[in-house]
This record gives sequence, structure tokens and C-alpha cells, in this order.
Amino acid sequence: MRIDQLIPAYHRGDAIGDTATHMRDYFRSRGHVSDIYCLNRDSGLEGESRLLGDFTEPGAEDVTLLHFALPSPLTPAFKNLKSRRVMIYHNITPESFFEPYSAEMARLTRLGREELRSLAAFTDLGLADSEFNRLELESMGFSRTLVFPLFVDFEKYKQPSGPLTTTLFDDDRTNILFVGRIVPNKRIEDLIKVTFYYKKYISPMVRLVIVGKTASLPVYYRALVRLADEFFLKPEEVCFTGHIPDSDLFALYRTSDVFLSLSEHEGFGLPFLESLVFDLPVLAYDCTAVPYTLGEAGVLLKHKRPAPVAELVHRVVSDRALRERILDGQRRRLAEYRRQGLEDFLEENLETLAPRAD
Repeated sequence: MRIDQLIPAYHRGDAIGDTATHMRDYFRSRGHVSDIYCLNRDSGLEGESRLLGDFTEPGAEDVTLLHFALPSPLTPAFKNLKSRRVMIYHNITPESFFEPYSAEMARLTRLGREELRSLAAFTDLGLADSEFNRLELESMGFSRTLVFPLFVDFEKYKQPSGPLTTTLFDDDRTNILFVGRIVPNKRIEDLIKVTFYYKKYISPMVRLVIVGKTASLPVYYRALVRLADEFFLKPEEVCFTGHIPDSDLFALYRTSDVFLSLSEHEGFGLPFLESLVFDLPVLAYDCTAVPYTLGEAGVLLKHKRPAPVAELVHRVVSDRALRERILDGQRRRLAEYRRQGLEDFLEENLETLAPRAD
């Protein structure tokens, strides 16, 4: 039996790519023929994947899994397959967040949601990497849905920190960390406002560190740089690192004092889980997938007013007893997530679609 995966872009170190790779290896270990087909891929991954042009028609007894995160030619191809069809939904940000900045991005996200809705009638099983995403699938008419645990390679977090990054950021400043794409739904402008309040009314020794690709939406990134300047925040006080190697990212997790997210739309939120791995207290605005990912861990914020949020950041940093209570809850949540084995999920829920090969 063939169990193939279709993925628009296959990237090294990407959460979707890592999950697809882990699933392929699992299916092969069970005796199935299994490959990853993509539209494009990172250089060096040619041996790990095949291009969509090489994809041959599967049989009715085969299984095809589509990783859906954006509109692509994979959607009509998936609909026309005779195999058993499983879709894994990784979320699409609503178009309203992009409309003030990019008509093209708004169009793409709108098209993506239209394509997603059209897949309901052609999908035997809809998987989602959070309960929030599963409920979205259900509301769009998908008849059978399950929460699918995102694969996380916990071993990679054991590698050492980048020494230069550690030296640069391990100082007397309070480091407020955020990790994610520089896009409007992340509401990074709200993080800048909190940092301004903290600097003016609590302590000038503060630094907001924002890790993520700045090229996703340049007009939004430039607006953030102007906003920081208008608040008289220097580059060393609001640091955009861009995309950085894992060793430097891990150094920032280890040298930061708190992870703060005021994002208004998250499909899962891997940086929340990474903060738990590095024992970094998490403060996050309570919305979309955030409460499902964190569970009882961290601190869920019911509002985003800069003054009380900045005061809470300071309290978490300075009150050791409070900090330890937060970390205790985060350690329990991390242990829960570690027990959600991807292999166990596949064994339990995909057996009817992908029975063991003889």
C-alpha cells in the first residue's frame, strides 16, 4: 500500500516539514511505500522528497495525506484522487489582518479559506494540529475530524547555545522575547507599546527581542520600525533579529526573562511550547489556539492594555515565588504534551485508513 503526503513547500527545520518527514518514516517502518511530494523544497532535500510532477495516480486502497496551509495546485489534484484522502490542516490567518497592508496577501488568505471549505466534500478525515483548528474544520462542513499532535523534535533543543548571542543578550536588561513571523496578526505593535511603558515607568533596562522573518510583509515591518522610533525606543531596546540559526534562537530562550505574546490569531503556537522546554515564563493574550496549546500553563491575558501588562511582566521577572508557580504549571503541561506520541496517534486513528502491510 502507498501512503503519500502532498505538501506545498518542503522546508528543513519547518514544523510542517518535520511532521511530514516523521510520518513518512513511521509509515515506512510499518512496511508501506511512502513518499513526500511537494511543489518546491529547500536545496539539499532532493533525496528526502519528490516533486509533484513525479506523483502517479494512487489506487483506491492507497492513502494520500494533504498538508493544507495555503492555496495551491495541490487542492484540485487532491480532489480528483481515487485513494482515501486525509487532510492535515495547519491554519490560515483571516484576510482581515492583512487588508490594511497588502491586498495580495488578503486575496491569498481569502482564496485559501475558500479552497479549504471546498475540500470538505472530498476528504475522508480532517486532521488539525489544535482543537481550535479542528473546530474550524467542523464549522466548514468536514464530517470527520480529529486533533492531530504536531511532531516536535525535543532532542534538538538539547544542543548548545550560540556563544556570541548569549554574550550579547545575557546582561542586566530585562529581556522580553517574542518568536514568530513579522505579520499583522501577531500584533507586534502592542509589544512595542508595552516595552515603551516598561522603559518609562518601571525601568530603562529593558529589551524587546523579536525573532522572525522580516521579509514576510515588508510594509508591516517598516511600520513597526517607525513606531519604535516614535516611542524613542532605540534599536538595542527593540531588536528585530530576523531569521536566525537554532543555536542563536536557543540562546535567546535561555537568556530571556519572559515570553510575551499579544498575538490575536494563532493556529497552534510552537514558540509557546518551546518556551516551556526552556523554562521561560509565558504571558499570552487569550485567543484562538493559545488556551488549547498552553492548557493550564503560563498566564493567559484577558486584555492587552500596555500599563497592566508591563507591570505584570515586571512582577513575573522580580517575584521569584510567582515565577516558580508559573514554571511549575508549565512543566506539567510540557509533560502532558510529551506523552502525546505521534506514533500512538497514527496507530490508533489511522489504522482503518492505513492497515498494517502484510
